[in-house]
Amino acid sequence: MIRHIVFFSAANPADVGAIRDGLMMLKDIPDAQHFEVGQNLQSDTISGPRIDVVVYAEFADEAALAAYKSNPIYEACIARVRPMREMRIAADFKASCIG
Repeated sequence: MIRHIVFFSAANPADVGAIRDGLMMLKDIPDAQHFEVGQNLQSDTISGPRIDVVVYAEFADEAALAAYKSNPIYEACIARVRPMREMRIAADFKASCIG
């Protein structure tokens, strides 16, 4: 399983809701086994750069993640969200079980 986590900060704090709404477009892409978008609670007082919105998704494998990223909805989401964001950091990793 591949876990896909993306962190966003808004260029204008007033746009956080619009960024979250734009990222919700991604839920219509069928390749993810699990998909969530959430607004950061800002409860960690020692974090580095401000993170406003987080996308979390799980994919069966790298092919499913690649199919997700090649979907036209993904490109439409980028076009909608990119002008409002200041920062985007993505991480993809293979899930493993311990124990």
